[in-house]
This record gives sequence, C-alpha cells and structure tokens, in this order.
Amino acid sequence: MTDETTAGAAATLGLFAAWALHDTEEVLTAPGWVRTRLPELRERWPDVPERVWRVMEGVDEREFAVAVGVMAGIVGAGAVAGWASGGRSATYQAMLNGFGLHGLLHLGQAAAVRGYTPGVATSPTLVVPFTLWARRRLRRAGVLRPTRGRDVVAGVAWAAAATVVSHGVARRIVRPGS
Repeated sequence: MTDETTAGAAATLGLFAAWALHDTEEVLTAPGWVRTRLPELRERWPDVPERVWRVMEGVDEREFAVAVGVMAGIVGAGAVAGWASGGRSATYQAMLNGFGLHGLLHLGQAAAVRGYTPGVATSPTLVVPFTLWARRRLRRAGVLRPTRGRDVVAGVAWAAAATVVSHGVARRIVRPGS
C-alpha cells in the first residue's frame, strides 16, 4: 500500500493524540466545573430529571479520571485499527465522526449555558479542525466511506456508548459493589 492509498499515521493515530489533548482539558476542568455550576444548571433547566443531576454530582475527580483512562483504551484501539487498515476501518471512521460530532456538542453546550463548559476550548481549535482534516485525508486516499444520515447516527451512538461504558467501568473500579 502506498501513501496515496492510505490515510497515514497522522490521520489515524492522530485521532488518539487529538483526543488525548482534548480530554486533558476535560480532566482538568470538568469535576470542578460541575461542582460549582450544578446548582445554577438545576435552576435553569428544572425539567431535567433529578436522576441526571444526581449522576453528574456523583462523579468525582478520581472516577472521572478513570473513565478517561478507559476511554483512552477505546480510542487508542480505534486509532490503531484505522492505522492498520490505512484508514479503511469502519470502527475508526465511526470514532473519527463521533469525535468531531462530540466537539460540536461541546460548542452547543457552551452556547446553552452562555459560557465556558469543559471541552469547549479545544473543540473549535483542535477537535473539529482535526476531524475535518482527517476526513479530507481519508477522502484524498480514496478510503472515506460515503457519509449518510446513518453514519452520523453511528458516530453519535459510538461516542455515547463509549462514554457510558467508560463511566460504568470507572464506577465499578472506584466504587466496587455500587
């Protein structure tokens, strides 16, 4: 396989590097941000089920860091699958799409709260630009799968499922028996 027929390491393994930089911002800011902003969020959106707020306030720094570590394994495996396949891996492409869409979600969250939310600083500066660049690289290599509505759903579903799994595993590690 020549470089013209593959996406290359920067576009594939770069997913993990971009994710790691982005999640560093989240690890440094999310637990404290939630702790200080939760009362205001509850007041602003009273129709959100109380269970959601309890879950948010129940995640401490240690559990969040472990969840990020679990996610590192998931994203790392996807990036390696992308690299090994020259960017052709459906899993890698779904993760790449999910990563970019997750960046847009951060921007939407910041707009909704009219201010900073964890992850929003690196979303327009790293997450979205990297995703667009990597997709262009995949397209030039001729390996980008056509994007259909179901691909967007798959990307969002991947990101949501990976988040749920990461936090579930972290909770079991940090709080055995809960």
